[in-house]
Amino acid sequence: MVKKKRLNKGQQRRVNTNQQKRLDQTEVEWHNDQLGPAEGGRIISRYGQHADVLGADGITRRCHIRRNISSLVCGDRVQWRQATNSQDGMQGVIEAVHERETLLSRPDFYDGLKPVAANIDQIFVVSSVLPAFSTQIIDRYLVACEDIGIEPTIVLNKVDLIEQLSVEEQTHINAALDYYQAIGYSTVRVSSTTQQGLLPLVAQLPGRTSIVVGQSGVGKSSLVNEIMPQVNAETKQVSENSGLGQHTTTVATWYSLPDDGVLIDSPGIREFSLWHLAAEQIEQGYKDFRPFLGLCKFRDCKHKNDPGCALREAVEEQHIAAWRLDNFHRIMDSMNSKKPPRAIVRG
Repeated sequence: MVKKKRLNKGQQRRVNTNQQKRLDQTEVEWHNDQLGPAEGGRIISRYGQHADVLGADGITRRCHIRRNISSLVCGDRVQWRQATNSQDGMQGVIEAVHERETLLSRPDFYDGLKPVAANIDQIFVVSSVLPAFSTQIIDRYLVACEDIGIEPTIVLNKVDLIEQLSVEEQTHINAALDYYQAIGYSTVRVSSTTQQGLLPLVAQLPGRTSIVVGQSGVGKSSLVNEIMPQVNAETKQVSENSGLGQHTTTVATWYSLPDDGVLIDSPGIREFSLWHLAAEQIEQGYKDFRPFLGLCKFRDCKHKNDPGCALREAVEEQHIAAWRLDNFHRIMDSMNSKKPPRAIVRG
């Protein structure tokens, strides 16, 4: 028996890209008299050259995307037309995208800067007790939120498991959440297993379009299931071998809530990079740094061992947490090493 050679990640990515190109070249066509009048809609989710559109009648339909539309993501407001007869499962065509109010993008080394969701006004940054609580990941999301002007809420999930941690680990988590709260960020501690803390979280949803983001395995889809039991979003446990989260949600998906609220579940990631931002944007993304920016002795201060560094002095005087400055340096150090050779924007 001949064993098939497994493709590496780069080869598999090229195969998937070529398959998608062949699918995209098969465009569904209708004559003008086979399409209804233009109407507004919202993108529920996007799959290649197809997308699910929520119409004004509250019904979701799978539609083809016109080739002239270069970028389309969950949450986009679109102009579309319903077909009198479906073709290959397509029930209409998306003809135009309205201007976005906000856009959350996810940097990817291979695919460049990938839009995740549009027209959102609240981001739930989910971390968890397991597989690991990471202020580094939280800080990266907070910087992104500050840059695009969207209000974040930090959500610690799986608090029912916190007793499994050492006293030192528990102290670290509590101190970090207290610090975030002190500098102006809303924090919520929840458990999708015991439903602890869910009511304060749900209270923030009415009348707003919210998105749930975070690493794979932190329990984002489990939270969505508890908030909306009818959704039954796919979930998986943390890998026993690696201790890392396993990917479940593959595309950002829109869920309508009572009281005009919307909750978007986003794909889990292993790492959230910020190479698309300038150094000045990273600095401004740390809101506790802002009172001290511009006060360093040297204009090109790197905030490390530079003499007269205002941020270092602020840490020594306990105005800024030392771990926040450490996280900042880790982000800055990764700017060049994690940046792809060319930035590609895909939607």
